[in-house]
Amino acid sequence: MNPSDLRIMIVEDELTVADDIQNCLQNLGYSVVATVSSGEQSIKKAQELRPDLVLMDIILKKEMNGIQTAEIVQREFNIPVIYLTAYSDKKTLDRANVTTPYGYIVKPFNEKDLYNAIEMTLYINRMEKKVKKSENKFRLLYENNLSMYFTVDPSGLVVSVNSLALNS
Repeated sequence: MNPSDLRIMIVEDELTVADDIQNCLQNLGYSVVATVSSGEQSIKKAQELRPDLVLMDIILKKEMNGIQTAEIVQREFNIPVIYLTAYSDKKTLDRANVTTPYGYIVKPFNEKDLYNAIEMTLYINRMEKKVKKSENKFRLLYENNLSMYFTVDPSGLVVSVNSLALNS
């Protein structure tokens, strides 16, 4: 994917930091579709703009923090999130990891780290989509086949059957 084709949303409540991140992304050739300062705004913008990636600060000044926001953005819109934050203590990392972020970059960051995190996120996200598509294709083939199929575990316990086997 060409960097300029990637649509990134920045969620950062410090205006100067948000500007620095945006400038860095633009220097790398990426397109920033929105910069917002709160979790609530980011959810609205994610729904409206459907960015390809969200760079999320963990500590936000309004009601929702970045972790709560990332959880919603990922669950509702299936948009990958990279945390870009000044906090790297174990407690914060453990809380953030619950949302299964694609990356975690500690501020201050350099362009190389940001670029690498974005490119790895894009690659992993593309591979996950391919796997999901393949799984769906297999599931449909399995479920709608005109033959009876079932699978068993090593102990002989039946763990799945297709609809034809189930209805016979």
